[in-house]
Amino acid sequence: MSTTASRPADASGSFALGGDLTVNRLGFGAMRLTGPGIWGEPEDPAEAVRVLRRAVDLGVDFIDTADSYGPFVSERLIREALHPYPDGLVIATKAGLARSGPDGWSPLGRPEYLRQQLELSLRHLGVERIDLYQLHRIDAKVPTADQLGELELLRQEGKIRHIGVSEVTVDQLEEARAYADIVSVQNLYNIADRGAEDVVRYAESRNIAFIPWFPIATGELARPGGPLDTAARRHGATPAQLALAWLLRRSPVMLPIPGTSSVAHLEENVRAAEIDLTDDEFEELAKAV
Repeated sequence: MSTTASRPADASGSFALGGDLTVNRLGFGAMRLTGPGIWGEPEDPAEAVRVLRRAVDLGVDFIDTADSYGPFVSERLIREALHPYPDGLVIATKAGLARSGPDGWSPLGRPEYLRQQLELSLRHLGVERIDLYQLHRIDAKVPTADQLGELELLRQEGKIRHIGVSEVTVDQLEEARAYADIVSVQNLYNIADRGAEDVVRYAESRNIAFIPWFPIATGELARPGGPLDTAARRHGATPAQLALAWLLRRSPVMLPIPGTSSVAHLEENVRAAEIDLTDDEFEELAKAV
């Protein structure tokens, strides 16, 4: 594994969101830049700003956030750290989850609420258009046509460039695509939890970006002497880095977004892009679960 590149995220390869927004495949998830329970201000706001600026220095040009992170704390920190934004930086945000307090999340997909949250995100991020706006959850109490239809209207108004969805089944993804051009899907997926494998395959077959959240969970694979630990030692890397390298190898549409509130941890995560797994290593890890 090389440790000399000044922009290691470049080694992750690229993907064109919606066919016209090309980003490095190893991005950054900004959820953890908030307080405990993803609520309120971070313990060290200055470090959060340093993390965001360092991520861009390392070649990260895709940052994923949401209005519900804080709420709005993550978006505000992104603006504080990076505005005016450098050319090529893509900031994705989400709406559709209301917050009641620390660790409290409730789907809320009424069209007027989604429109309100979009307007607030535009203000908090300091932009006139969101590059990628994602429905954080499909609200079972609101017709899908109403939720995606409102996002499509906002896209037609020029306030959204591309639309994505989060935590959906294949059937839900297909239904969403009936009402809007869906360019990304964000589901729980990692080397130890591949419950969304069918969604990954569907996304890959249609060139839809798959953004795995919680990407560096390793479970028992990382136990001392376990397959992930053994492979990591061969590469002079950590199990978390190998887990990210495995995701990048899994599919060309995979865009992992590991998050952290520490510059040191950020630098470690991004170096995962420089790890080249052999075919045998990839298969060994894939079969270990």
